[in-house]
Amino acid sequence: MHRVIHFEISANDPEKVVAFYKKVFGWKIEKWAGPMEYWMVTTGDSGPGINGGFFKPVEPFNGTVNTIEVTNLDEMLEKVKNNGGQVAMEKMAIPGVGYQAYCKDVEGVLFGVHQADPNAGM
Repeated sequence: MHRVIHFEISANDPEKVVAFYKKVFGWKIEKWAGPMEYWMVTTGDSGPGINGGFFKPVEPFNGTVNTIEVTNLDEMLEKVKNNGGQVAMEKMAIPGVGYQAYCKDVEGVLFGVHQADPNAGM
């Protein structure tokens, strides 16, 4: 069974949003050193719960995206398409982490799919 492993919250004004979540929930939030505007969020050290991130959208978007872990991203993208969904952002490598893509379900709800691979993009 595939599980939700990560959340992402859009942040049109990242500094304002980061400050809000730090003050309200006490989350640890650090700017990612990667090639896009992204902040890594640690919500806690114990379970249940997952960690996530904030992203600055390139197009207006207010919402949350849940990412689901898969063992074979290419196969999962085909399953999405074959069952009425669509690929919103094609597979991309996150160096040292894995491969990520974004899809929309049959009602247009955006979600991420992730295949872990420490050799991705190396």
